[in-house]
Amino acid sequence: MNEPIAPKPDPSPTPKPSADAPKPAAPAATAEPALKRPAPEISVPGRRQFLSWFTIAWLTFVAATAGALSFVLRFMFPNVLFEPKSTFKVGYPDDYEVGVVDLRWKGKYGVWVVRTVEGIYALLAVCTHLGCTPNWLESEQKFKCPCHGSGFYKSGINFEGPAPRPLERLKIGLADDGQIVIDKSKSFHQEKGELSNSEAFLKL
Repeated sequence: MNEPIAPKPDPSPTPKPSADAPKPAAPAATAEPALKRPAPEISVPGRRQFLSWFTIAWLTFVAATAGALSFVLRFMFPNVLFEPKSTFKVGYPDDYEVGVVDLRWKGKYGVWVVRTVEGIYALLAVCTHLGCTPNWLESEQKFKCPCHGSGFYKSGINFEGPAPRPLERLKIGLADDGQIVIDKSKSFHQEKGELSNSEAFLKL
């Protein structure tokens, strides 16, 4: 019985890859998916924050309105200096002592009242140099200006310092009730010879 003949192996060797032959390309790496960053959170103002901003805006508006209103009121009601009346009463002649400079009315009316044996006169308490208010120095029997040193006798006549002329005398008289009335709107000047005027000296 004939046995089947097995095929003979191919004696030719398997060709080895050449060193110069191109190497097969490596399989492309699978790209990893990019990491997704979370979307930025959008802050929504809460009710409390809204109320705080609303309060600040309202207070700013009220302050601005009040400021504007104050300017309007200042314009409608300007500052007015209320000066005392130019004519006023200073009591009765017997209220004054002979030879004494009365200081009661210096602060209120800016006037000194002086009584002599013959009568009473009123001096304006304003220095004739630059308008300062002199002081009566009882120990020295003179009016002395604290600003520049002008000195005046009890009669008002200037005798030292830069004052160019005597103190002014004011209109003086008696009211119907017997009180002394002084009028600051009218003054008399010694250098003009006006002290001889009957209204510059109240004879008693």
